[in-house]
Amino acid sequence: MTNSPTKPFTPQNLILLLLTLFTLSSCSNKKGDSPKKVAVVISTLNNPWFVVLGESAVERARELGYEATIFDSQNNTSKEAEHFENLIAAGYSAVLFNPTDSEGSVSNVKRAKIAGVPVFCMDREVNSLDAATSQIISDSFSGCVELGEYFVRKLNKKGKYVELLGLVGDNNTWNRSKGFHSVVDHFPDLEMVSQQSADFDRSIAMDKLESVMQSNPDINAVFCGNDAMAMGAYQALVAAGKEKEVMIFGFDGEDDVMNAIADKRIMATVMQSPKNMARTAAELADEYIKGKRDFSAKTPLQVEVVTQENINDFGVYGSGN
Repeated sequence: MTNSPTKPFTPQNLILLLLTLFTLSSCSNKKGDSPKKVAVVISTLNNPWFVVLGESAVERARELGYEATIFDSQNNTSKEAEHFENLIAAGYSAVLFNPTDSEGSVSNVKRAKIAGVPVFCMDREVNSLDAATSQIISDSFSGCVELGEYFVRKLNKKGKYVELLGLVGDNNTWNRSKGFHSVVDHFPDLEMVSQQSADFDRSIAMDKLESVMQSNPDINAVFCGNDAMAMGAYQALVAAGKEKEVMIFGFDGEDDVMNAIADKRIMATVMQSPKNMARTAAELADEYIKGKRDFSAKTPLQVEVVTQENINDFGVYGSGN
């Protein structure tokens, strides 16, 4: 058996080898240095509270080293579905999600789960305990129990009121309403003359209350499922010259309403923090991407009632301001 001759190791071969190693190293570093992507899908950016939620989620994700992009679903489940289809195809590593509809959004979350993309719901829930990795929500029911107790005291247990509901397909709408009614309905001299859905929208709330007051001009209070509707209700009362006669109660802790409470134009709201929700969601997504898999189906965050008496104790949109 004879040994086959070996080729001489020339300077040209050495240069070729070094170039190959450098190219492989560069490609490897480029791939390693490229940040993972986190999608922030928000139900609507036509509401300042949700703008804060989305921007805070993007900010925290970027602080944690991710490339973050915000998507506006415009309160449309079909638009939301397009976002999910695109972000799954684009290779996003996680979704920080504010659903448009508790039932209609479930399929989008499940689609992401099947594709291996974790979803962390913020503020709004989907009607499934195993679709999202976790749902970061405010305790809307308990917050409105406390608000209901304050409502009863301010009206001295009697009077007529209107309730403006949010989106009928949103669990928050009913959690807030149920919490409120779990208290108020025990007082028979408190009469709800109308319950209207205003879709969490300021303009719709103004129009709905104006219409209600045509047949119920003697109302004493308005309970609103969010602060945007509270401001719309206030505009309707101003137009009718009744802003000093009718008490308004909201939910969220929006800038406009916090200022209105300080100016004694609105009676109270329930403070929830979109910043805390967003940051919590981003941090849980970071933990998932780094390997954690054991998450609670729901991550509740506390809320507090803000009134004209304690307004100076709070910042806009809760702690973290």
